Amino acid sequence: MQYGPPRADDGRNDDSESGGLESDDESPVSDDLLDVMDAAAAVIFPSEVEAHRTFVERYVLGRTAGREAYRRGLTETAAELDAIARDWRDSPFAALPRDERDEILRGLGVETADPEPDGTISERLRFYVVNDLLFAFYSSPTGGRLVGIENPIGHPGGTGSYRRATMPENESEEDESDG
Repeated sequence: MQYGPPRADDGRNDDSESGGLESDDESPVSDDLLDVMDAAAAVIFPSEVEAHRTFVERYVLGRTAGREAYRRGLTETAAELDAIARDWRDSPFAALPRDERDEILRGLGVETADPEPDGTISERLRFYVVNDLLFAFYSSPTGGRLVGIENPIGHPGGTGSYRRATMPENESEEDESDG
């Protein structure tokens, strides 16, 4: 049984177990959905983060497994975002440059919208896309390290994380003279 929210790097729903991009009891997650989520992640995640497709894919698979209503809401919201991009920019959301994707999200008011799964497109984007991607990212060790959290809740670091810690260089000289 799964406790707590799924995380992108927890190993659940591994492709070898699920036969690709599908969960045990549901239809596969579409490449179009993953493309939109990956393109949104490129806008939402800090610029230092690269190659996030696998991370997004694992998170979406874990988040939608066994949750058909959630999967449907996410899929419909992503499809609507893609339709808006095609209407406003004559191109799929995922094919647009990062700055144009950012303009679309800001133009929809997503940054100030309240997250509501049954609300307006802006509220649904905030709920299904922005907040979920940010949660997945910052609750993972990779995202946590970017904001100074070595071991986010649910990801024990063990003694290895303490061994990696370094002391400032100037303190080592003072320690030697304290004898």
